[in-house]
Amino acid sequence: MIAYLNGKYTYKSPTSVYVDVNGVGYHVNVSLHTYSQIETLKEGKLWIHHHITENDQSLFGFHEESEKAIFKHLISVSGIGPSTARMATSYMHPEEIKTAIMQGNVQMVSKIKGIGPKTAKKIILDLQEKLVKSNDETVSPLTNSMDQSVRNEALSALIGLGFQKAKIIGKIDEVIKQQEDNATVESVIKTVLRQLS
Repeated sequence: MIAYLNGKYTYKSPTSVYVDVNGVGYHVNVSLHTYSQIETLKEGKLWIHHHITENDQSLFGFHEESEKAIFKHLISVSGIGPSTARMATSYMHPEEIKTAIMQGNVQMVSKIKGIGPKTAKKIILDLQEKLVKSNDETVSPLTNSMDQSVRNEALSALIGLGFQKAKIIGKIDEVIKQQEDNATVESVIKTVLRQLS
């Protein structure tokens, strides 16, 4: 099973990319969310879900593991296929989908193309408890204690400003990784606030 592909992007569109790994080209389906993150990159890593049916095999790629996680949760719901799950992460940020499900927001989930109110209720029923539990247990694997300290202080500050933990924690981790050794509590908070504005 393919866990990820790391190579050159030889073709990119809003729905699919070709990844050249040591001379082998892989056709990978992507969401608009992932496309927006890799649009200017010449190479990179995509986390892969290898979808296999009786008649077909497809690769779905994600720039972030968090998007892959919500995609896999969605396709675990009976009646939700990979195309609908990809549509979901194209329409909404993965953390927004997660938050909407955890809060039982049927109206928000049912805005996704291909998901009506009845299906939205089913998704929430199937996934709400799992996502709440995983959200409480998950700690992102930041590499050092300084990153953890910055992360915790920035998270506390943003929660104090009224933001929901589920919506901002992934963004905080992304910013810390992007800023690397230059990440400070202030710079992380400012960057996250700009992204959310």
